[in-house]
Amino acid sequence: MTYGNTACHVKNRACTAGVSKYNLICAGCSTIYTDDRLKCSNDGALLRTNYSKKHLTLKDVPGMGKFHDWLPIHEIMTTDSGPVTYRSTELAAELGLNNLFISFNGYWPEKGAYIKTCSFKELEAFPTVQKIRGGNRSLVLASAGNTARAFSHVSAMTGAEVYIVVPSSGMSRMWIPEEPTDSIHIIQMGKNCDYTDSIHLAERISALPGMQAEGGARNVARRDGMGTVMLDAAVTMKRMPDHYFQAIGSGTGGIAAWEAALRLCEDGNFGNELPQLHLSQNLPFAPMFNAWKAGRREIIKDIDMPDPKKLIHGMYADILSNREPPYSVAGGVYDALCSTRGSMYGISNSDTKKAQELFERYEGIDIFPPAAVAVASLIEAVNEHKVDADDNILLNITGGGVKRLELDHIIFKIEPESVAENANVPLEEIIRRKVLA
Repeated sequence: MTYGNTACHVKNRACTAGVSKYNLICAGCSTIYTDDRLKCSNDGALLRTNYSKKHLTLKDVPGMGKFHDWLPIHEIMTTDSGPVTYRSTELAAELGLNNLFISFNGYWPEKGAYIKTCSFKELEAFPTVQKIRGGNRSLVLASAGNTARAFSHVSAMTGAEVYIVVPSSGMSRMWIPEEPTDSIHIIQMGKNCDYTDSIHLAERISALPGMQAEGGARNVARRDGMGTVMLDAAVTMKRMPDHYFQAIGSGTGGIAAWEAALRLCEDGNFGNELPQLHLSQNLPFAPMFNAWKAGRREIIKDIDMPDPKKLIHGMYADILSNREPPYSVAGGVYDALCSTRGSMYGISNSDTKKAQELFERYEGIDIFPPAAVAVASLIEAVNEHKVDADDNILLNITGGGVKRLELDHIIFKIEPESVAENANVPLEEIIRRKVLA
């Protein structure tokens, strides 16, 4: 595939229909792999799924399972969890936009939205867990809170064993809409640790016998699950949007939207121009925004995120904090922005809170701070004339509806199984497994 051009000039790759649903192609060296893996043997570039079916055909099932042909799983999912795209009227009128569409990824039954953990991270969790089921290994991952909640929910539903490392700042987000099961193992980090510390500890745990790393941004099931946001929007709008807005912490969701758009271009039924990505971070911690604004592919730590833990502490949407995002890697955020003629935004806490209040007033549903960051970036784009009134715009509301959920469901808090003061603690102190005996 040609990844660097805005128009989608796509060459066919070898993939034998009927033999394999997909293979993996390295975004750097173009090596093709027929086995499931997280990394290319030749370089550090991201791998991307290449599906044998080039035209999107929806399955007659609810939720994200309808996009089965472009998910790296073999059994069709029947969960009602999935993105819901609708046309905005009230917020659109307030912003002077005629074709504003909202992808709502949370709980809002009146709109047909049934993501019970209220975050689009659930779109990652279902295909990832289904992809590894049948093995005898436990899934290991790190999370600032929303991903942990999503994987805990799927674990409770399926019995899949998960070990999740969460910073103490994310523990308030550790709840699920059912009673926690013994398959969920939460490891809380010490007070001076952040999300990146959690990632480092999770990497150590995943190297143990019987454990399997979830993979983060390198996990194609995770990216393609989030990519259903773009697929659902294209089906609803009967075309790809001109502009796509989302707040990012690692940027994986932005990469997923780009990859899904590339597949839609190859399909040919939804247009042949990639949507412009409008990705935003919450100031004062915005390393990708700073690097992009400076015109750099590389993030320079001392310049783009000096004293990162202090900056993260000052964020309203602190969940959007990743000190090692897949920005520079081939096939990552930088390439996605270049390919789509995209933009990056640094959004202040005050503008985020104003945007949150504005959205809730006009759309009538509560949203998470990261989603409000995306709303604020849309407002900035309108004010700076980066979008026109008649453009087709997709706004990804990545989480919301907790207040609505509480009307229908009892929320259960998940308590940590153990506490790790830092990423280098002896694993025997935090993992209670026979494998360590």
